Amino acid sequence: MAGNATAQETLFALREQIARLEGKPLPALVAAERAKAAENPDRHGARAGRPRLPLGIEQVDAALEGGLPLDGLTEIRTSLMGNAGSASGFVLALSAYLKTRERSEAPVLWIGDVVSAQEAGVPYAAGLKQFGLNPDDILYAWPRKLEDALWLAETAAASGALCATILEIRDNPKHFGLTESRRLGLRAKAAGRPLFVLRHGAQEEASCAVFRFLAEPAPASERRLPDGSVLGGGIGHPVFRLILEKSRNPAPLSFFLEWNPRDRQFSLARKAAEISSFRNPSAHPGARLPAPADRQDRSPALGSVVAFERAS
Repeated sequence: MAGNATAQETLFALREQIARLEGKPLPALVAAERAKAAENPDRHGARAGRPRLPLGIEQVDAALEGGLPLDGLTEIRTSLMGNAGSASGFVLALSAYLKTRERSEAPVLWIGDVVSAQEAGVPYAAGLKQFGLNPDDILYAWPRKLEDALWLAETAAASGALCATILEIRDNPKHFGLTESRRLGLRAKAAGRPLFVLRHGAQEEASCAVFRFLAEPAPASERRLPDGSVLGGGIGHPVFRLILEKSRNPAPLSFFLEWNPRDRQFSLARKAAEISSFRNPSAHPGARLPAPADRQDRSPALGSVVAFERAS
């Protein structure tokens, strides 16, 4: 499994180097792929015809071929259990954004992992409201066994009665692999509803997910007043550092995504180039992330907990 990830990283780096030698930056490669799709509609028609959830950011939506699949599997993972809050926050932001875009009254089902809840906490009502979700928007299930969680995820995805389904998994369990993810993907496709796999402290492995993100924490944006000035010492909207690991792009893409819970909109974080890179050996070599020199020997400050409390 680690060997496959290393080989994939090497392939990404080689493709990126070839693009540089040919004078093609990464956005140009994305545009080239879209041009090929336009020239060969029969070859790319199946993907182009899939319902998508655009995030409203041109660069990101281009990399996502129009947006996240509304009838498929999207995976959000962390390499460390300590980063579970970032991945969970991103999934909740996607859920709030999806409900707003579709004006759906259907709830989101969160199928939680008991051990993850003990280590990282669980969503709670007051935090959800500040994050852009009403407490009634989320249903929770806490199965004790992975087999029960998979059965529940398949049944929920196939029902089509939910706005989205979130399956929380810890690590790389033996009984959740390519076969199980394919079954989940087929259920989501048949029902035409999205399914998010939330993996904490996991390594890359094969799955049928259309896209896979590596989520890591990032400093929150500055809090701005209505007149545009910055409130000193204030904490603004949450920011997620995301690496698009799995897609049709020739190399991973990294960006800082800001979530506005009041307007329920995503945007690229302001002054993203000034946000320090959190050093992590699992990061792809092809993902170019800013790392100011004055932050090399300092640990990043912890942010505030927005929507989670530790389970008793």
